[in-house]
Amino acid sequence: MKAILLKYGYWLLPIAWMGIIYYSSATPYQEQNMKPFLSNTFDLSFLTPWFDWINFTYHHSEVSVAVLGIEGFIEFFVRKGAHVGVFFVLMCLFYLALHKMGMTRLWKKSAIGFVLTVAYAGLDEFHQSFTANRTPYFGDVILDSFGALLAVICLTVFQRWAVTKQNRNRKL
Repeated sequence: MKAILLKYGYWLLPIAWMGIIYYSSATPYQEQNMKPFLSNTFDLSFLTPWFDWINFTYHHSEVSVAVLGIEGFIEFFVRKGAHVGVFFVLMCLFYLALHKMGMTRLWKKSAIGFVLTVAYAGLDEFHQSFTANRTPYFGDVILDSFGALLAVICLTVFQRWAVTKQNRNRKL
């Protein structure tokens, strides 16, 4: 029983993380708005000249300091960075669960973990369509997928480094 729990118990980690993502996606934007906190806590006006030249469109909206203010501009990048980071972690947790289940091939753990992560990213965006003042956007799935891909790259580099180090230690 203990061996089965150890083997499959690691699946609780990605499941719990998906629960956190689900909760966050179910929270209306107003409750996650960081602009009041940023403007009441920090004087970020000194950043305006550094970023006022940046102007692009994301999800049919202009992203610039002129339109969003410096606090809104920073919030945009924090929120999009969170997409990358949160799904980076989810990919790592899927990888760990697959590894602890006994899967040994790096490419297999990476491929299955990546597919599961991207699938959940799509479901998460769909789920947002039912949340007040939140809209699903395929561009966010791309950001989530980038986070998963970044995790695959990091895990691959780390595993290659660990194997190389292990082989060097055997030769000594």
